[in-house]
Amino acid sequence: MSYIPRLKQEYKERVIKALTEEFGYQNVMQVPKLQKIVVSRGVGAAVSDKKLIDHAVDELTMITGQKAVATLSKKDVATFKLRKGMPIGAKVTLRGERMYEFLDRLITSALPRVRDFQGVKATGFDGRGNYNLGVTEQIIFPEINIDRINRINGMDITFVTSAETDKEAKSLLTELGVPFKKN
Repeated sequence: MSYIPRLKQEYKERVIKALTEEFGYQNVMQVPKLQKIVVSRGVGAAVSDKKLIDHAVDELTMITGQKAVATLSKKDVATFKLRKGMPIGAKVTLRGERMYEFLDRLITSALPRVRDFQGVKATGFDGRGNYNLGVTEQIIFPEINIDRINRINGMDITFVTSAETDKEAKSLLTELGVPFKKN
């Protein structure tokens, strides 16, 4: 018996059934699913201090449980003293078991630690069934030791789904437990 993440089990047992009833899918394969979660962080100050990239990579690795990679600039920008190929951020792409584990930790322990948390905004959909969420502080994650960070940075979390529309994607994420704001 191998380990199955709690949200993956819940998706198979409850979410597929709920979404089929709501949208009237004919086949289980039509039901939208979460394909990947991308956690990224831009480090603009890394142009002058190269150590900031290492800190960002280490923090994203701690938060997600998967090795993060540095992202490189695509072009020269003279006003920012930026050259093509310089490290300028960090990102992690999560799929499968790690994706469900990260989503579970985000929903149950990280988001409730945000001060005055009312829910996440429902305006982050892109029209193709993907959702973007911005987190202003990395210290909401329990894996981060507040005494060991050198500066507070935010990060972007992108949920890529197989949904055709934003309505389907919002229903999927709501069923998985993402706490959207009530209008």
